[in-house]
Amino acid sequence: MNNATIADMFDQLADLLELDGANGFRVRAYRNAARTIDALPDSLEEMIADESQKLTDLSGIGKDLAEKIRNIVETGELKQLEEYKAKIPADVMKMLRIPGLGPKKVAVLFYELHLKSLDELKHAAENNVIAQKKGFGKKTEQLILEGLEHLEQSGSRMYLADAKPFVEQILADLRKLKSVQQAEVAGSVRRLKETIGDLDILATADDPAEAMDFLDNHPQTDKVLARGETKQRVRFKPLVRCMTPDGNRLRLEMDLRVVPTASFGAAMQYFTGSKEHNIVTRRLAQQRDLKLNEYGLFREDDEESVAGETEEAIYKTLDLPWIPPELREDRREFDWAESGDLPDLLTVDQIRGDLHMHTTATDGKLTIEGMIEAARERKRKYIAITDHSKRVVMANGLDSERLLAQWDEIRKIRENYSDIDVLCGIECDILEDATLDLPDEVLAEADFVIAVLHYGLKQPRDVIRERLLNAIRNPHVDMIGHLTGRMIGVRPGADVDFDDVFKAAADEGVLMEINAHPARLDLDDVRAAQAKDHGIPIVINTDAHSAGGMDLMEWGVYQARRAGLSKKDVANTGTAKQFLKLLR
Repeated sequence: MNNATIADMFDQLADLLELDGANGFRVRAYRNAARTIDALPDSLEEMIADESQKLTDLSGIGKDLAEKIRNIVETGELKQLEEYKAKIPADVMKMLRIPGLGPKKVAVLFYELHLKSLDELKHAAENNVIAQKKGFGKKTEQLILEGLEHLEQSGSRMYLADAKPFVEQILADLRKLKSVQQAEVAGSVRRLKETIGDLDILATADDPAEAMDFLDNHPQTDKVLARGETKQRVRFKPLVRCMTPDGNRLRLEMDLRVVPTASFGAAMQYFTGSKEHNIVTRRLAQQRDLKLNEYGLFREDDEESVAGETEEAIYKTLDLPWIPPELREDRREFDWAESGDLPDLLTVDQIRGDLHMHTTATDGKLTIEGMIEAARERKRKYIAITDHSKRVVMANGLDSERLLAQWDEIRKIRENYSDIDVLCGIECDILEDATLDLPDEVLAEADFVIAVLHYGLKQPRDVIRERLLNAIRNPHVDMIGHLTGRMIGVRPGADVDFDDVFKAAADEGVLMEINAHPARLDLDDVRAAQAKDHGIPIVINTDAHSAGGMDLMEWGVYQARRAGLSKKDVANTGTAKQFLKLLR
C-alpha cells in the first residue's frame, strides 16, 4: 500500500463528500491530508511499523485521520470511501474529471437532473437539458461534450510512472524462483509509453508450472483469468493508483508467457512491439526469404531456425543493429538503423540541472533552502527557483514586489553554496490577451524566465498562436514550459500551431521544456522530436513542488528517449556555464 494510493483514496473521498454537500471543513481536511501524504519522502507503511514515529506529527493528520491511514494499510480499504462509492454511481465520479465540472455542478447533475451515467449526461447535453439549469448554459454543455469525448479516447490506461515500478516488483519476485532463468517486461512498459493498458512478462523456466503457481498466489493477484501450460493471465488487486478519470482505481491485468530459451529473443521482439514496428521487421524478413514470428526467425523453405535466442541476433539477421525499444514505433528508427545513425539515447545520469520548481512562497512544500538541499542530494549542479506569477491566484502567485523580494533572498542564500548554482527564476503566465503576467522591467532582472499557458487553453488556434508567439518574442523569456498545458487522460492541451511556434522559438533562441511530471510529459514524444528538428534545445524539468518531486526526472528522460533525443539535444545536460550561454 504505497503513499500515492492512500493519498488518492483521501482525494476521492474529498470529492465525494463535496459532491454530497458535506461540511467544507471536512472536505479540506481530507484534501490537505492527501497533499501531505503525497509529498512524504517516507513510506507510511514503514512509519506505522516504526513505533518511534507518530502519524499525528504529520501536518494536518489528527487522531481520526491517523486511524484511517492505519486501517487502509492493514485492510487495503477506506470504509467511508467504499460506503460513498456504493451510494454514488461510478459514472458520476467520472463526471468530476470533466474540465469545468466541479463537485457542486456534478451534484446538480446527479441530485437535481438525476443523471447517473455518462450516456445520460451526453444525451442531456446534446438536447439542451443542462443549459436550462442556473449556473450552466450552452458553453457548459459544449465543454461537457468535449470532455466526454476526451474521456472516451483516454480509455482505461494508467501512467507509466505507476505501472513500471509495480511490474518491476513482480519481476523481482519472479526472478527469485529457482526454476526461472530469465524474466523481462515487454509491451508498452518496455517501450516506455506514457500510459499503459496492461502488462506483459516473458520468462524462461525449467518448470513453467512453478512460475504460474507463484503468480496464482502472489499477494497482489486478485483473480486468475486464464491459465494454460505456458501462458497465464491474471488481474491484480486495485492497489496501484489509476490515472483514468473514474472513481475506481484500474485493476491491472497481466499476461505471463513462459517460452523456450531458443525463442526468448524472438518473443521479446514480438511482444515488445509496436505493431507498426513489427510489420516492418516481418516485411524485411520476407525480403530475405525468412519468416519472423514470436517463436523465432526461420527459413521459409525448410523452417530451419536462423535466430531467436536474442533480439540482437534477430536484428543482425535482418541486417540491422539492435534498436532500442523506445524507438520501435515505425517512425524513423529503420532509416536511422540502416544509415548507421541510431541516436545514443539520453540517460538520467546525464542530467545536471533542474530549471523548474516551486517553494513555499507559492504552492511548494519546501523553502528555498529546502529545495536547494534536495537538489544537492540528487547531485544536481544547478537549479532555478521558479514560483508562480500572480495570475495563479489559487497557488498564491507572486506579484512584482514579492517576486523581487524573493530574488533578493535567493541571491543571499546562494552565497552559502559553492557546489550548486541557484538561478532567480519565475514561471510567468501568458495571459489570455497575449500579454505576460509581470512587467518587462521585473522580468529583466531574472536569471531565468519560463512562460506558460495555464488559463484559456480552449481559445481558438490563432489566439493560442499569438499568445505563444508574443511570449517567444519577448526578449526576457528563456523557455516555454509545458507547451500545450495538457493533463494526460484528464485535460486535452491547447490547439497549438507547432510549426509556427517552433520556427519562432528557433529564430529567437527560446528553449522548449519536456515537463517530467507523469501527468504532463509535455512536450510529448512526437512534438519533442519535432522541436529537435527545428534545432531547439530541450530542457527536461521536474516542476517539483517537494523534494520527492525532483525524483520525477526519469519520466521526462524516458519521454526524451522516445523522441530520439541524445545528450547533445538536451540543454540541462551541460554545465551551468554552458546552459547560461544558451540563454539570450
